[in-house]
Amino acid sequence: MTTKLISYPNTKLWMAAIKPPMYSVALMPIWVGTAIAFAETKIFHGAVFSTFSVAAIFILAWENLSNDVFDSETGIDKNKHHSLVNLTGNKLLIFWLGNVFLGLGLLGILAIAWWQQDLTVIGIILLCCALGYTYQGPPFRLGYQGLGEIICFFAFGPLAIGAAYYSQTASWSTMSLAASVIVGIATSLILFCSHFHQVEDDIAAGKRSPIVRIGTQKAAQLLTWFTGSIYALTLLFVVCGIFPVWTLLSFASLPFARKLCSHVQQNHNQPEKVSNCKFIAVSVHFWSCLLLGLGFLLAGF
Repeated sequence: MTTKLISYPNTKLWMAAIKPPMYSVALMPIWVGTAIAFAETKIFHGAVFSTFSVAAIFILAWENLSNDVFDSETGIDKNKHHSLVNLTGNKLLIFWLGNVFLGLGLLGILAIAWWQQDLTVIGIILLCCALGYTYQGPPFRLGYQGLGEIICFFAFGPLAIGAAYYSQTASWSTMSLAASVIVGIATSLILFCSHFHQVEDDIAAGKRSPIVRIGTQKAAQLLTWFTGSIYALTLLFVVCGIFPVWTLLSFASLPFARKLCSHVQQNHNQPEKVSNCKFIAVSVHFWSCLLLGLGFLLAGF
């Protein structure tokens, strides 16, 4: 019984540090971009999709590990018990483990470039990695200037979906560009929500996150508008004939969106209660993007 009481909290900390649900963030742009490619061209390269998906997970693992390392240098994570650096006490190990994941991810993307005999995809992903580094990496640390959500939007929206679409078709698409706006917003919401419970730590470390800049109440109101824009844009693109009607399936994720906005509105200034809102945002992102991609896939059939 004693062993269970001791190990259970440690298990929870490790799971919080590894963040398994967050890896859907890496997969959804690949899923949506590939689904659009199939809808428009009836082309599907299974090996490319599988390789890209695994590579994306490895690259996101690098991003998460390196962010823990860089945050440990500023002291912003001193109260974050589920930081991998704090859990292991070995910053160098986490740094190099992250680099191994990055190398494996880029090898996968290089394989796709070799199959295509085209360096476009690896070029786009290298740009994504560069943006990811500037988020927390010195000397940039743009996340500390409140620019993280913008970086997130472009890296996981237009760039990632554009790369996924190109990996299937070796071409570009207006439809994929429109979808990338929706996926980019949905992804940025997760990062936006991650700041609500750590305002004091951010201020102490000099991090000017959007929540620090405008306050939790205004941020909660802004969250509602941005969350609603996911569905408003989907409807607009359907009405304009850019998206097939099937993409309205994404509206089935509205209960998660409503739960997120309601939860943050009620608890925006209570860190212990609002700390889980980023995981609700992950649910919004996962289900809205999964169903959006399914809509494109059904339209292809």
